[in-house]
Amino acid sequence: MLVRLLRVYLGRYRRPVATLVALQLVATLGMLYLPTLNADIIDHGVVVGDTGYILRTGAVMLGVSVVQLVCAGAAVMFGARTAMAVGRDLRAAVFDQVQAFSAREVNRFGAPSLITRATNDVQQVQMVVLLGATLTVSAPIMCVGGIILAVNQDAALSLLLVAIVPALLIAIGMIVRRMRPLGRGMQERLDTVNRILREQITGLRVIRAFVRDAHERRRFGAANDDLTDVSLRFGNLLAMMFPLVFTIVNFSSVAVIWFGAHRIDTGDMQIGALTAFLSYLMQILLSVMMATFMFMMIPRAEVCAERISEVLGTESSLRPATEPVRALRAVGQLELRDVGFRYPGAEIAVLHRVSLTAGPGRTTAIIGSTGSGKTTLVGLIPRIAEATEGAVLVDGVDVRDLDPALLSRTVGIVPQRPYLFSGTIASNLRYGNPDATDDELWQALETAQAREFVEAMPDGLASPIAQGGTNVSGGQRQRLAIARVLVRRPEIYLFDDSFSALDYATDARLRAALAEQTAQATVVIVAQRVATIRDADQIIVLEAGEIVGTGTHHELMAGNPTYREIVLSQLTEQEAA
Repeated sequence: MLVRLLRVYLGRYRRPVATLVALQLVATLGMLYLPTLNADIIDHGVVVGDTGYILRTGAVMLGVSVVQLVCAGAAVMFGARTAMAVGRDLRAAVFDQVQAFSAREVNRFGAPSLITRATNDVQQVQMVVLLGATLTVSAPIMCVGGIILAVNQDAALSLLLVAIVPALLIAIGMIVRRMRPLGRGMQERLDTVNRILREQITGLRVIRAFVRDAHERRRFGAANDDLTDVSLRFGNLLAMMFPLVFTIVNFSSVAVIWFGAHRIDTGDMQIGALTAFLSYLMQILLSVMMATFMFMMIPRAEVCAERISEVLGTESSLRPATEPVRALRAVGQLELRDVGFRYPGAEIAVLHRVSLTAGPGRTTAIIGSTGSGKTTLVGLIPRIAEATEGAVLVDGVDVRDLDPALLSRTVGIVPQRPYLFSGTIASNLRYGNPDATDDELWQALETAQAREFVEAMPDGLASPIAQGGTNVSGGQRQRLAIARVLVRRPEIYLFDDSFSALDYATDARLRAALAEQTAQATVVIVAQRVATIRDADQIIVLEAGEIVGTGTHHELMAGNPTYREIVLSQLTEQEAA
């Protein structure tokens, strides 16, 4: 999987890679040529006392060293730039893929795992590319070239390589084979640590409210110890590799000196040749060590590549149309025809044969008991989830045939849990309309009953907002989310229980102001509070994913037991009337 992934993303940089290989080739050949020149200085200069030969050959060695140094430095630069570019492309690809996911795919992977795959997993693959560019390209050249030049120095002594190199490869292979499953285990346990840490940071207030600090500390400690245990086993194997390699290298050096000394004593070999042979042996073993260092990274990188490919290979259930519709009548007519929704593998559908029509200038309310499918129903309109049965139509066009950007401009939703991004109030309000003026922002805030508390802030529209809007109250967060949609001015407004954190007086003022601003738009309100929806033009009553009543407040009070039960659980008979 790692090779397949790199073939796609590294293949985009063929020219830099070709330049890198050429530079590494020149640098490695220069490194291989230096021991031969050193042997010549010893045998033809030092032994016979020829100072001129020593100086001439030394000057050649200096020139080769400069060329080797320049090429090696340039190769590192090209390798680093290529590795960073591959990492950038992988992160962008994972990000784009996640952005296209529906809630189903996000829930399948989990947010902590997706974050780990887009950051740590990509970093591991990026590191392998960097090491491959700086080490692995030169390692085979150095190994093959070293063997050839060692044989050229003394063929008989080169027979030692037949035993040394295979022994080294077998020892490394056995360790790498055990490291691969541990690499997968490390990434999976890193996901777990991220998930628990994210839950604890998000739910800090709940933890403290229930005095569960000790329990959460033990829970995080268990996950952390589990990650540490796997990391230690991986690290122990990693730590064994270098001592093993150095042991084989040292025994090899002793063997070469032992047998080489006997050959020098018999006159079959010169001192310079033995020195060069030792240098080539070191270079051969150095190349194997470089490959070893790469092998240490590959098991974990393979696991990371599989995890990245799993995300990139997952098709979103929200498939874009082949020829999307890019223009509508801009009326805002909404229709659901026998819509159904079922989670994959679920026996019971969340929604079953839901049909309704909502038009401009009218307010449609949806009410029902908890778990009746209200939020799921509203989420089908902007394609947060995909209807598994029936069709959702906007201005007569199935949302599956609409261009996603057009659907986003046409439908504005305030979710059940409004989310604000880190930045300022202005940057959050302009999220849907970057070109909105300050006057438009203030107008939206006034309609959303948020102008007063924003004006009270020291910096007004420039006041900072923390991630998730945690530095404002729940009611303020809801009103800012409503203002953000008002700035967008879509044709269809969806309010998914967006008034639950407001007091009755603010709720009433907000709905009155909204009625003026959205007079020409289609408004759909999901609410648990009867007072919020009793004046709607049309009220839809959901029960167990099916519509069990449609009408005005008075019509449903008179003829729908489900609606009447909901109303009387909140209001008295006189208040309901």
